[in-house]
Amino acid sequence: MTDRKGSDGTATGAGGTADLRRQIAETRSQLGRTVEELAAKTDIRGRARARAADLRDRAGAMTVQLRSTAAQATHTVQDKAKGAGHAVQDRAKDAGHAVQDKAKETGHTLQDKAKETGHTLQDRTTHAGHDLQERASRAGHTVEQHAPGPLRAPVGFATRHPGPVLLVAAGATLVAVAVLTRRRAGR
Repeated sequence: MTDRKGSDGTATGAGGTADLRRQIAETRSQLGRTVEELAAKTDIRGRARARAADLRDRAGAMTVQLRSTAAQATHTVQDKAKGAGHAVQDRAKDAGHAVQDKAKETGHTLQDKAKETGHTLQDRTTHAGHDLQERASRAGHTVEQHAPGPLRAPVGFATRHPGPVLLVAAGATLVAVAVLTRRRAGR
């Protein structure tokens, strides 16, 4: 096949026409893309809308991220507060037990001292009673020996039956101890 040349010097044969058509299609395609790019660059509203949509998407993502971070921080603070509350509660419980133990110990000490004081008072009262009994007995013998007839009978009864005399003497001793104890406590 022979290629013919047209008046402008391009080949007009069968192969040349197909090439020309292909080149024209490519040129049209490039021209269309160029026009679209230029149109996109000159569409300020469209670009602004796209930018605003992009910023909204970013702001939404940032909001979600901030909320998530805030929620995590809240949980962390709550956990720490709960732990601190338990620690304070444990310390208070331990302090309460320590006070309770100390009070119990003090109570036992006071109880022991009261018991000891009671025994001491009981011993003193018993000794005082015995001393009074001896004195009363001696006094009774003295009075019985030197007393006139009408007094001899009650004194003789007291020396023969010292129980009632001892009870009266013990009661008097207890009253005296109670009075002394109140006086000392009032100081």
